[in-house]
Amino acid sequence: MTRPLARVAIPGVPSRQGVTCPYCFASVAPQRILFRCRGQAGRRQGCAPVLDEKLAAYTGSTAGASLPPVFAASGRKGRADCPACGVPTGNRACPECHNPLPSAYCDSLGRIVALVGAKNAGKSTYIAVLLHELMNRVGTELDASLVACDDRTIERYKRDFARPLLEERRLLPTTPSAATGPREPLVYLLTRTRRGRFSRSRNDSLALVLFDTAGEDLRSREATDLHLRYLEAADAIIFLVDPLELPGARAGVRDAVPGPRAPGGGAPGDGGEPLDVIARVTEALRPRHGTRPGEPLPVPVAVALTKIDVLRPGLLRQSALHRSRSGQGVLDLDDRDAVHEQVRALLHDWQAGQLDTYLGQQYADHALFGLSALGGVPEEGRVGPGGVRPYRAEDPLLWLLYRFGMLDGVRPGGA
Repeated sequence: MTRPLARVAIPGVPSRQGVTCPYCFASVAPQRILFRCRGQAGRRQGCAPVLDEKLAAYTGSTAGASLPPVFAASGRKGRADCPACGVPTGNRACPECHNPLPSAYCDSLGRIVALVGAKNAGKSTYIAVLLHELMNRVGTELDASLVACDDRTIERYKRDFARPLLEERRLLPTTPSAATGPREPLVYLLTRTRRGRFSRSRNDSLALVLFDTAGEDLRSREATDLHLRYLEAADAIIFLVDPLELPGARAGVRDAVPGPRAPGGGAPGDGGEPLDVIARVTEALRPRHGTRPGEPLPVPVAVALTKIDVLRPGLLRQSALHRSRSGQGVLDLDDRDAVHEQVRALLHDWQAGQLDTYLGQQYADHALFGLSALGGVPEEGRVGPGGVRPYRAEDPLLWLLYRFGMLDGVRPGGA
């Protein structure tokens, strides 16, 4: 039996009163969710396609916006009969933008995780690797499955992430600005089999919505307000910070990274300083939570230094960042604390202590990470000769799953 998580999964975060559309981010009461007729197929007599003006307005094009009509219905048990043709349907749609609302998303606890970082922080690369790890090695470890909730997610992941990076070993281009078109989310259902009392197994499901944000969309407050409405709807944030944007860190690895440019192909400083980016996102988050400036936000925030493979040779061998996770299907809280303190010490050593101070002031719960999506420095626009070898790329999401109540935490040291 699949048991959706309770909607009070994050202590201190207001529970949702409805379903948040992963496309336009409107909060929709369950009874307001529309149904879309299944239409005509084969010998089935259904409604003919018509231009859906709301969907066309969202996508900015009429292409693909001619679909069977939507209608309102009570929708008990997730199905309703079309009032025009009588054909039953389980296809649901957002009443505001008419994008599809996958059944798995509506029926499970949906959590929107926003992925944020300045240009060249490696957001798209991180998404590609993280999802691949969840579908394979980490999914096996957690006894979990990760399944796309809609065809658009399947196609976008293959086209924009998996095929170029994992199959063709080409570096991914920088994320295009939201000003060029609507942001397409990646919507997945993560299901874990867990042992309960008397060793009975149960399945817990979590709908996960991932967004990557163009660095240039965070250069100004105006752009943030115009294009990043999803930040107000985010249940958690993963900030990616390229350590090579921090002068103190770059000075220590100048021999490993020749020239004035970072491995991602951009110059240091492109897309905004990490602290400026985080400050703008923090301002965007406050309206939903009604917090005053300086009052800690209840949104869990994971801040990860990327490209840690470049820095690891210079770290002490006993550093927590040299250790791999135990891989036991739980969150090792002793390891989590050790990595957090190691990254915190690095930030202060690199004259970036303000970042740590600001996070402690603005967020009630934040954690620091060090990871590498590729596991090596790319060469001439391609993945290094060793291929994609991620190092602790899953750590931020595992911590969020722990915060969401989907992963147990243990202290092997007995503390």
